[in-house]
Formats: sequence, structure tokens, C-alpha cells
Amino acid sequence: MKLIKAMLSPKMLVMLAFGFSSGWPYLITRDILKMWMTESKVDLGTIGLFSLVALPYSLKFLWSPFMDRYSFKRLGRRRGWMIVSQLGLAFSIGLLGQFDPKIDLFYIAVMALVVSFFSASQDIIIDAHRREYLKDSELGLGSALYMNAFRGANMASLALAFIGADHLGFSTTYLLLAAVILLGTVVVLFTKEPEVIATPPRSLKEAVVGPFQEFFHRPGAWLVLAFILLYKLGDNLAAALNVPFVRLLGFEKTDYLVIVKGVGMASLFGGMFLGGILLMRISLYRALIYFGFLQMISIGGFALLSVVGKNTALLTFAVAFELFSAGLGTSAYSTFMALQTHTRFTATQYALMTSLMAVPGSVASAVTGYLASWFGWSGFYFFCMVAAVPGILLIRYVCPKDFGTKRAAH
Repeated sequence: MKLIKAMLSPKMLVMLAFGFSSGWPYLITRDILKMWMTESKVDLGTIGLFSLVALPYSLKFLWSPFMDRYSFKRLGRRRGWMIVSQLGLAFSIGLLGQFDPKIDLFYIAVMALVVSFFSASQDIIIDAHRREYLKDSELGLGSALYMNAFRGANMASLALAFIGADHLGFSTTYLLLAAVILLGTVVVLFTKEPEVIATPPRSLKEAVVGPFQEFFHRPGAWLVLAFILLYKLGDNLAAALNVPFVRLLGFEKTDYLVIVKGVGMASLFGGMFLGGILLMRISLYRALIYFGFLQMISIGGFALLSVVGKNTALLTFAVAFELFSAGLGTSAYSTFMALQTHTRFTATQYALMTSLMAVPGSVASAVTGYLASWFGWSGFYFFCMVAAVPGILLIRYVCPKDFGTKRAAH
């Protein structure tokens, strides 16, 4: 009863709404745009190049200082920038769909970059708002609800786009996708600006330099950055080759869709949700260790599957266990990062850390194909398990044992 009451509190409902707002545009310049271009007979090479329109998500720390420095008189620092981002998203998404991929690829590329820019900007400000809006004891559950709503919005926007495109065409569908963004703006207008005691940066120079100075003057700052890079390294490496591994074992595309995307996503949601609940009851230190260990051993299910061969039951178990553990780890990991930010520079420091968090999933994962070729599948997954160890060993140095102890009591 206490848990249900906490989940239905106004703060947590806001987290659900903001998670949905953040997740809604994420696939519009990825899967949805690529599907539209594919149906318009755009060549595969060009479609592949359009992956570059996602660059603003990796570079968002470059303009995040503006969001820490400048405020809006009536709306405040966080709500003001959130509304600007959402209005920019609604306009750019609607306009993106009015071009023709057969003749307007340049304009589509420009508008897709604009959509990604406003989407990444919205992520910056929502992350900062969440850190400042929630108490430390609320971050675990709030982040879990936010991330589940984010993933749910991914699926909802994809479903609307694919169904709408079949019946209304892509042009009208993009207008519908844009209209949904405005629902988030309504929520923002009825949400209070976070109360922050710390004084915002007094100049743009301080907003740019201050976050780095404050962070690197802390003891063990470099170890914190190393931990952010390494905690989910093994998990990210293992997930990078899910598609070829499943297909080369002899499973059909339908098997992949049902097991990996269906069972797997449900397990991920469950892991993040349970992780958020457990973070109300146990210390962050213990959560990071327990969840990190589970992330590591869950990779072994794929190593076992590579030896056994095609086995539907084992694949289902391996996928469910691995993504459930990944969800648990993500809930503790995101809470840890949120607690590392200073309230004067929340937007910039959080943007830096989330950009760093993305490195293992992009740069490190780029070599996974070569690793699998050298080691074989079982050796590759064993390597991924070993890659998870350094992140777990760093926990004792970056997260004191009493950090977050009895979180629900505060």
C-alpha cells in the first residue's frame, strides 16, 4: 500500500509524464525516418548515413551550460527551457514530415538534425529537473518510472507511426507525432519549478568552466568517470551482437521479435521497476554491487546458449535474465549519476555524464564483431563477463557504504 501511494504521488506522476515526453521523439529520426526512406526507395547507403543525425545526443553537453545559466522570469530555469524544447520539437517534427524523401533529402537531413537537437535539449533539461525535483530518497523510484515511461513512449510512437503511415500517409502521421509533444507542454505548465538553494551560475563563463572545476576538485573524480564508463561495459558489449547471434543460431526473425523485443523488453521494464523499489530499501552501495554482479553472470546465459545451440527455452531464459539484470543495473546506475551532480550545474554535469555513459554502447561496441570472430561466441561472451569486473571493483572507491543507506527513511 505504501509503495502504491508513493507511485501515485504527484511527483511520480510527473516523472511518468516527463519520461513519456522524453521518449516520444527518440525514434522519430531513427526507426521511423528510416522506414519512411526505405518505402520511398532511398538507397541503403544514404539511409545508413542518416544515422549521423543522432549526433546531438552525444554532443548535448556543448550547449547545456546555456540551460544552467539562463532562466525565464515567469516559468523559471527548468520549466522555461523545457517548454522551448517542446515547442521546437512540435514545430520541427511536423515540418520534417512535409518533405518528400525522393527529392528533398537535404531538407529532411537538416530538419532531422533540428529534431535531434531539440530532443537532446529536452533530455538535458528533464534530467536536470528530475535531479532537482526529487529528494535523494525518491531518485531510485522516480528514475525507474521515468525510464519505463521513456521506453513505453518509444514503442507508442513507433506504433502510431507505422499504423498511421499505412492509413494516413507519413505526412499526416508526422503532424500527429508533433501534436502529442504538446501534451507534455501542458504537464509542464502545471508542474512546479524545482526549489534549488544553490545560486545558478552568474555568467556564461562560469556556466561553462564551473561544472568542470567543481567536479574535478572532488577527491576521486577520475575514478567516478572511470566507473561511469565501465559499470555497464560488459552488458553493452554483449547486447551489441544480439541480432547476428540469434539469427546465426538458426532462429527466425519472428523468434527474435517475440523473444528479444517482446519478452526482453518486458523483463527490462520489470528490472528497472524492481530496482527503483529496492533502492527505497537498501543502500545505493549494495544495490550497485548486487545488480552489477547479476549483470555480469547473466551474460553467461548466452555463453551457454552458444554451446548448446538452438534452444527456444534457453534463449528465452537468457534474454529475460540478461535484460532483467540490465534493468536493475540501470536503475542504480542512473541514480548514482544523478547524485554526482551539483545543483548549480545540474544540466551540464548530467549531460556530460550521460554522454560519457553512451561511449561503451557506441565506441566500444564497434569492435564486438571482431572480438566474436577472434574468440568464437562462447569466448566472446566470457570476455564480456570479464569486462564487467572492473566496474564492480570500482564501486568501493566511488560509492561509500553509507551513501544512500536507509534511503526511504529520509
